[in-house]
Amino acid sequence: MKPFLATLKQLWSRLSWLDLTSIIFAAVGFLLEFTELSGGLFSFVKYLAVLAGIYLLIRLVGWWRSKLLWSLRNRLIVAYLFIAFVPILLIIIMVYLGARILYSQLGAYLLHEDVHNRIVTMADTAEHIAIAHQSLPSGDLEEDAEQQLAAQSQATHDRELPGLSITFSDESSLLPAGEGLFSGLVQEGDSLSLVSIRSIPGRKEQRFVILRVPVKSEFLATIAPDLGAIHFNVMERPAPGTPAGVLYSSGGQQYRVANRIVARNRLLQPAMFWLDSPVDIVSTLDVVSPQGGSIEMHRPVLAVANARPSRLTSRIFVSLGELLDTYILFFVIVGIVFLLIEAAAFATGFVLTRRITRAVSGLYGATQYIKQGDFTHRIHTDHHDQLGELAESFNQMTGSINTLIEEQNKRQRLENEISIAREVQSQLFPSTLPSVPGVEIEAICKAARSVSGDYYDFIQLSPSHVAIAIADISGKGISAALLMASLQAALRSQLLADGSENLNTAELVSRLNLHLVRNTGDDRFATFFIAVYDSSRRTLRYTNAGHLPSFLICDGAARLLDKGGMVLGVVEDYVYEQGILEVAPDSLLIGYSDGLVEPENVYGEEFGIPRLKDAAIRVQGAAPLMVAESLMAAAEEWAGTPEQADDMTVLVARLR
Repeated sequence: MKPFLATLKQLWSRLSWLDLTSIIFAAVGFLLEFTELSGGLFSFVKYLAVLAGIYLLIRLVGWWRSKLLWSLRNRLIVAYLFIAFVPILLIIIMVYLGARILYSQLGAYLLHEDVHNRIVTMADTAEHIAIAHQSLPSGDLEEDAEQQLAAQSQATHDRELPGLSITFSDESSLLPAGEGLFSGLVQEGDSLSLVSIRSIPGRKEQRFVILRVPVKSEFLATIAPDLGAIHFNVMERPAPGTPAGVLYSSGGQQYRVANRIVARNRLLQPAMFWLDSPVDIVSTLDVVSPQGGSIEMHRPVLAVANARPSRLTSRIFVSLGELLDTYILFFVIVGIVFLLIEAAAFATGFVLTRRITRAVSGLYGATQYIKQGDFTHRIHTDHHDQLGELAESFNQMTGSINTLIEEQNKRQRLENEISIAREVQSQLFPSTLPSVPGVEIEAICKAARSVSGDYYDFIQLSPSHVAIAIADISGKGISAALLMASLQAALRSQLLADGSENLNTAELVSRLNLHLVRNTGDDRFATFFIAVYDSSRRTLRYTNAGHLPSFLICDGAARLLDKGGMVLGVVEDYVYEQGILEVAPDSLLIGYSDGLVEPENVYGEEFGIPRLKDAAIRVQGAAPLMVAESLMAAAEEWAGTPEQADDMTVLVARLR
């Protein structure tokens, strides 16, 4: 009782003056409904009460929705309703409406088919009479013989064609000149008939046999026995000023009902069960209507009927014979099984929902303790399922939350240190381009982690000499970056001395190797490539210490620069070799790390040096920056993924 009163109190506190006014008007209007007061003011008050009721309903739905959907249990119930119940209900409604449409069309088909069969029967009878007429005696006895022949045919078809009349005539107004056959519905005034006309062959003078069945209550009582009540609406052209509400449109013409023919003693069959509600059938039949000297060929007759779905269903399954009961029994058994499955599903859903909501409620209560700073609270678990594991995980989380906070602080400090290392490393790369005539240099380095183990450098040694270096330090991350800084410091200390432009590159690499051997561990090494270009003599001196061979592109051909020796930092007294070559005008020097050629596609194929050379040759005429970006994009496109397995570095120098 107390929660209910608390809810009412909360609701009352949220009411505005408009809400209170609407409640008063709704109450007054409700009371007026039970009185006999009406007219003027009272009608206006009732109108205001309806508006107030609509407003209060909208307000109540909004408040109820906010209260209802706050709870997870209610959210799950609403979700189940929209996910399971509403689609099933919509499917049932769609099947019901579709079945009624199909049954209506089936009834129209049965009506059309029965009328058509009667017309076909009349046409066949007319043809038989015309053929039999050829054997009749001529002269005065012909008329008696025709009457006898007509009487025999009428007696034969009296049941299916009630009111059948057979006449013989020398002319027919329904047949155009030169035609000898007609069968169909004919409207003459407001009367309707089935008519079949057949010319008698083999005669000198034209003569016709005419069969006519008037469409009256007796005739409609015999057609389509599976349908209920039937009536035909005979149409006519409306007179000017006819109200639009009684007009019927067909074929671009307007018609109105001239006569209604109702089947005699045709009642709707009793229902087989409570769902056996009748379906309405509305269809049109085309009739021929003589109008003076002309004939209107497609005047509509509106056929209206009703039927029980059970009768139409029995008509559909009449061909099953004795198997009908078997199929019905099978359908009932399947329906019972489906109901049992649905009941089991409902019970399972109820139990699971209750378990979920209890677990969530426990978690919510525990979060309130955590919010207050109480990390000693624990959730009691009864089930060893995922929700139980979730509760246990929450208990473990609350027990170790202080440790997590400490680890977060440590991680923050580490991230700050990595950020500082990344900033320091960025200062190790050259910030300005060398000013050597005929030399254009660009480089791109993409780190696999926060800091890179790849290194590139270009140092101007004299007005006409420039040194170009690229290296790959073993490992990744901060340790590789530290070794890179050591290598950069050693390289610059050698190249910034006087006369370094004439220093043998092999001697320079030997000094760097000795530096790394003595100052790093046995598991640390570096691949290294150094080249010194003399723009005045157009010569390039280089040494490759275990690095992937750079190549020089000129006139569509690539030359590998592979002279040198093994990697740095392994053997102390290793002797390196210097390579010297003449550089043709407008050559392109490409240096790169292994991260640029080792990306694999989905088939496990590496990008490789040959593809890198082909990609460089295709863009050799472009600016160095465009060449570098193109090579980097080609490798990334080959891999098909933005994730890098290794640092990627490319260095491009245009030697004009």
